[in-house]
Amino acid sequence: MSNLQPNDLFQNISALLDNARKKMVVAVNQTMVITYFEIGRMIVEDEQKGENRAEYGKALLKDLSAHLTEKFGKGFSYSNLKQIRQFFLIYSKGQTPSVLFAIQQSPAANFNLSWSHYLKLMRIKDINERKFYEIESFKNNWSLRELQRQYDSALYARLSLSKNKEEIIQLSEKGQIVEKPKDLIKDPYVLEFLGLSEKPNYSENELETELIDKLEHFLLELGTGFTFVARQKRITFDEKHFKIDLVFYNRILKCFVLIDLKIGELKHQDLGQMQMYVNFYDREVKLNDENKTIGIILCQDKSEALVRYTLPEDNEHVFASKYLTILPSKEDFINILNSDNGKIS
Repeated sequence: MSNLQPNDLFQNISALLDNARKKMVVAVNQTMVITYFEIGRMIVEDEQKGENRAEYGKALLKDLSAHLTEKFGKGFSYSNLKQIRQFFLIYSKGQTPSVLFAIQQSPAANFNLSWSHYLKLMRIKDINERKFYEIESFKNNWSLRELQRQYDSALYARLSLSKNKEEIIQLSEKGQIVEKPKDLIKDPYVLEFLGLSEKPNYSENELETELIDKLEHFLLELGTGFTFVARQKRITFDEKHFKIDLVFYNRILKCFVLIDLKIGELKHQDLGQMQMYVNFYDREVKLNDENKTIGIILCQDKSEALVRYTLPEDNEHVFASKYLTILPSKEDFINILNSDNGKIS
């Protein structure tokens, strides 16, 4: 006789059905993408038969659109067929014959996102940047909206800033690999999701409250492997009390990550205080099998020289990063990332 209670049975069946539906959605999306890739290949190969390929191709797509729409309904307009054709050209471009053959023989191993994701990715001209966002979308199960947000906030550029040529190539081949504390750090952090741009003044407490209220967005901006632990975490020694604004744990590095929020310009006292917090956690909180604590100070402005001369030369665990409360224009973002203030300390 089963020991399952009625409610347990309902929960187990619900979980099974939810999982089955998710798999069905993934299978449908993948089948659609694979089919579009194959349609694109057929169109390109047929176009190559025409003498005036541009004119022949245009006429071909219009004629094909009319016939496919008549038989299969929506989804095969002239513009959609152009996108399908472009999809094949982009994802077959630069591939060796053996790799292209492998894609055509087993496209399911290469296309893991929805068609909507690929429509966005196709608009990214830099192949390394496009591959990075494709890998990260799959690894982190980003929705189209999340992909768009990460692209708009120049995630690839921010992660590339402090890397050499080989490390940037690795980003496009493997995505973001977190092996050491510095791999987690971004500078700047983009917090446009807080909606603070309309406020001329706000306090550190307001900033903290907004981050907690929009924790899901903040975790996405922080990156891979973060879980929330505490807000205003109090630590006490020598009858003195201190409060750490935000405490997280990173499952990949197996360490605590402490975050302090500062309105205005960073001061050397702020760095000293964070170093104290990190030392306390290392000596009193972390377990023997956990790694050293990381401290991040988020500030509106900072002096690179002040950070450099306040922290030890071999510092690997305390960082200061600027934050932006609005998404800058593309030109402003480039200037921020290329400026001295845009480099990780």
